[in-house]
Amino acid sequence: MTLELNEVFFLILLPIISFLYASVGHGGASGYLALMALFSFPNEMMKQTALLLNLIVAGIAFTQYYRAGHFNKNLFLYFAIGSIPMAFIGGQWALDPAIYKKILGVFLFFAVLRMLFSTPKSLKNPNSIKPLLAILLGAGIGLFSGLIGIGGGIILTPIILLLHYGNMKEAAAVSALFIWVNSASGLLGQWSSGIEFPPLTMLMVVVALIGGSIGSYYGSKRWNNKKLEYFLAFILTTAGIKLILF
Repeated sequence: MTLELNEVFFLILLPIISFLYASVGHGGASGYLALMALFSFPNEMMKQTALLLNLIVAGIAFTQYYRAGHFNKNLFLYFAIGSIPMAFIGGQWALDPAIYKKILGVFLFFAVLRMLFSTPKSLKNPNSIKPLLAILLGAGIGLFSGLIGIGGGIILTPIILLLHYGNMKEAAAVSALFIWVNSASGLLGQWSSGIEFPPLTMLMVVVALIGGSIGSYYGSKRWNNKKLEYFLAFILTTAGIKLILF
């Protein structure tokens, strides 16, 4: 397959995004959507492609964080009970392309704020989990995730931290598996309306896999790099402006 110059640039940036997101236990859908928006991918391909890449990268991230002993099973289960069926429903809904672009653009700015104003990693005394609250929050995140094509980790992580249900690495481990199950549920929900992937899909999976593997390994240990976060924040902001204004 012969690659055009813009496709080469896309494939260079993609593993950087998967690397950074995996380092904090995320699949990277918001980053993939932003990058696809910048490179003018067709709207009908963006959601399912982002969810597919999410499955790959979030699965790797969860494996690394689980092996490092950061996974809280009870915390995951309460959020997942509400999210999985709602992600399936959200995946079945097809938004008008213009509305979808505006919603996605606003969400990307939320992702930037989450990235730039992170919560401290340590937590000495976590609060007890409130099951009903966690299930309801999970349902809302799941519906939104399936609707726009994300796994929901970028929303769940700050919620876990704000509610003091766990520290940063515990939130990352729970979010990684949360992203995986929501992405799978969202993809299943899209089967009824048909799924179409771009010709670059296999190459995208390979380079995202490489970036995600390296990022999750270092992130589950001790590594962090603010400069890459600022670079990703720039990409998300640029894509958000493009989606909202054009």
